[in-house]
Amino acid sequence: MFTFNNSYGQGAKGSSKGKPAKPELIFQSGFEGTSKVIPFKGSDNDIIGKDTKLNGKNDWVADLEKIGGGQFNLQYTGGDSTKRIAQIIPEPGNIKNKVLMFSINDSWLASEGQQKARVQANIYGIKKGYKEFYQSVRMFIPADFNVLRSFPEPIKWLTISEFWNNEWWVSTEKYGFRVTLGIGKPKAEESDFNFILNGENAGQKEVWKADNTAIKVPVGKWFTMEYYFKDGDAQNGRFYMAITPQNGKKQVVFDVHNFTHNTTDMNSDGLTGYNPMKLYTSKELVAFGKAHNTPLRIYWDDFKLWKNKTPESQMANGKD
Repeated sequence: MFTFNNSYGQGAKGSSKGKPAKPELIFQSGFEGTSKVIPFKGSDNDIIGKDTKLNGKNDWVADLEKIGGGQFNLQYTGGDSTKRIAQIIPEPGNIKNKVLMFSINDSWLASEGQQKARVQANIYGIKKGYKEFYQSVRMFIPADFNVLRSFPEPIKWLTISEFWNNEWWVSTEKYGFRVTLGIGKPKAEESDFNFILNGENAGQKEVWKADNTAIKVPVGKWFTMEYYFKDGDAQNGRFYMAITPQNGKKQVVFDVHNFTHNTTDMNSDGLTGYNPMKLYTSKELVAFGKAHNTPLRIYWDDFKLWKNKTPESQMANGKD
């Protein structure tokens, strides 16, 4: 995995000549070419290969892992392929395009001794924490996901990405912090989905919350999600997220300026792990989908990572 070292936060603002550093693509994949899911450790999987439809920065091992200090893999924390799976498949309705599918149709006894359900991409064990980075990925939520609109409670837990400024399950780590991005439903009555976001110290102690019920989660159409993460305190930390529905205009969903590391950490070493793509939720939500013969599925495509890129540099390049 690529390394954003502790000098990157300054380098993103400008070079030694005072000019802004040029955004640099680190990795990209549309899951084409020789990209494939293979067995990994235990019940987990990995992705290897190269997306030969793209020009460079397209190798899951040579570009995504060997350049720096993190390990990529696909994790389930238990279960088996009858309950959850991550697969590279032809896009439904467009067999010429390959996508990564996360699918869950049951729950299982997973981590923390809890019955729940998870499919996630990991980049963990980053030796030199990321001070800043920018990601984009296309996402498709199929129309049958709308069955969850009738779930008889508010939806507060359906995680689609998570950012760990020191993974708090590491026994020696006392400065754990995470930013969690999810899909929610604000009330028990049937309603649209919205994006939910919060930041927590270790022990799930909430530091800030930033739900947005005004912008709805697109269902039944592709949309691009863009994230920008900057390590910092209440004055300098930042988490930005925008969506662009296919054939639509970009919408800024969140632009939070607040802690992105533990509130007691006076010398943060940056993001040490994150889940760039994730589908993680409760046994109750999965059971509701199962009762309606509806597995929970998300399709992913066109995963890209950059350094030296910010929301402002995106606008300066006329791409906002």
